[in-house]
Amino acid sequence: MLQTPDNFNPHITAISHPAPITMIFRGDELLLRDEDLQASDIALCTQLGIKPEQIHAIGSLGEDYYQAAWVTLDTAAPAGYSFRKLRPLVGVVDDQFVTIAGRAFQIAEWARTHRYCGACASAMKQVQGERCMKCTACGMVAYPRISPAMMVLIRNGDKILLAKHAMSPTNRYTALAGFLEAGESAEEAVHREVFEEVGLKVHNLRYFASQSWPFPHSLMVAFTAEYLSGEIRIDKKEIVDARWFGPDDELPVFAANISIAGELINAHRPDKLR
Repeated sequence: MLQTPDNFNPHITAISHPAPITMIFRGDELLLRDEDLQASDIALCTQLGIKPEQIHAIGSLGEDYYQAAWVTLDTAAPAGYSFRKLRPLVGVVDDQFVTIAGRAFQIAEWARTHRYCGACASAMKQVQGERCMKCTACGMVAYPRISPAMMVLIRNGDKILLAKHAMSPTNRYTALAGFLEAGESAEEAVHREVFEEVGLKVHNLRYFASQSWPFPHSLMVAFTAEYLSGEIRIDKKEIVDARWFGPDDELPVFAANISIAGELINAHRPDKLR
């Protein structure tokens, strides 16, 4: 499962380093060297016209220091480099690199999209020592966006419920999931989403784990729950298919272990719980 390395040390304030690894983003695309899919060196910042205020500290891993930078959406990649979306890089480059790049992307995108105040349109400036942008006129503040989402694997005796989400980029089966609404707890979101998406009632919720999922800025909070009542009735706008799978059923292709969904399903596979 993609997760922050234990020895990663996050930074808000830049540190002096002879060769910082600079992750340059154009929207949700990361600039990588074509020959080895490595990130940029600091020299490219000058070449691309990146200003100091467009560069943000990310953190250190061992002797390496990482920083994020952003460029405008019309910026062309320099020779020998290409802008690549993060998600297809999973499983292609080192997991630690993807995890740090995911953190860097969220910070770069926050900085790029909060140059001006959403309330009065005045210039925003980063607060010293904080991951916070503050309006220079009205004082409105903006922190990096994190969108909490719940995930739940429903168990019914020796069966589990897997679903194929209509908007899934992978077309795989997975656990049910959905974003929290304003004023809602993660547990309340589980009950609401389960009933809305498949028409079931559940109980006995148990926390499983959480994972930052930077596609684009989610925090996944995973649970298990026991089936209580109801028959499967899918919301066709959200769910393509939802079925119970037991010990004798062949499981469909489901989420990979780089995600918390894969970890959740693998930990409760019916064929392993006989």
